[in-house]
Amino acid sequence: MRFPEDLYYTREHEWLKLTGQDEALVGITDFAQTQLGDIVFVDIPTVGQRLEAGAVFGTVEAVKTVADLYLPVTGTILEKNSLLDSHPEKVNLSPYEEGWMIRMRIEKPAELEHLLRADAYQTLLS
Repeated sequence: MRFPEDLYYTREHEWLKLTGQDEALVGITDFAQTQLGDIVFVDIPTVGQRLEAGAVFGTVEAVKTVADLYLPVTGTILEKNSLLDSHPEKVNLSPYEEGWMIRMRIEKPAELEHLLRADAYQTLLS
C-alpha cells in the first residue's frame, strides 16, 4: 500500500493534494479502494457547490457497497474527474494519480492543520 508523503489524509480515508495556493485535488486512499473492492461508479453531484469540511460531496459504488465521500476542508467543488464517468476502475488502479475525484478551491487553509500527514495516517491504519 502506498502513502505519498506530499498528501494530506483524513480519518475517513480521503486524500488531498495541494495543486496551487488555494486549489487541491481530492480522492480516496489506496487503503480505502482496497477495502471497497472493484469500483463500478463514482457520483459527484456537487460541482459548483460550496461545502463545509466533513460534508458529503459524492459517493463511490463498489460491487457490494456504496460509500459516502467526505470533503477534507471547506471549499467549492470546481470540477469532477470526468475520466471516472467511463473508467471508474481508475480509482482502484491509480488512486493518487488518474483516480482523483474532484478539484476544489480551499476556503479555509487553516483546516489543513487538522488533516493527517502520511506517517500519522499509517499509524491510524495500524
